Amino acid sequence: MKEIILAALQERLQGVQYEGEKCGEAARGLSDTIRNRLKSLGYDRYKFVVQVLIGERRDQGVRMGSRCFWDSTTDNQASETYMNDHIFCVATAYAVYLY
Repeated sequence: MKEIILAALQERLQGVQYEGEKCGEAARGLSDTIRNRLKSLGYDRYKFVVQVLIGERRDQGVRMGSRCFWDSTTDNQASETYMNDHIFCVATAYAVYLY
């Protein structure tokens, strides 16, 4: 999962400069791209949930956290971070097994 997330982030964000008005649409597009690529792996019994955050780099710190109620024997998550000179992006994908 991590390789798919990182590849999508690099393809879409390489050389991109921060534009606040366009970040919402870019985050939605990246979420859809990552989710569709994960679904194409053929794990039909899994639901994939993807969260993407894009922000401007200004030498600040950012902390993200999440909590989920799930089955630790079947469910999983992966997260990747991408940065260039202008933006940072954190993408997290959750794979939840459907019983």
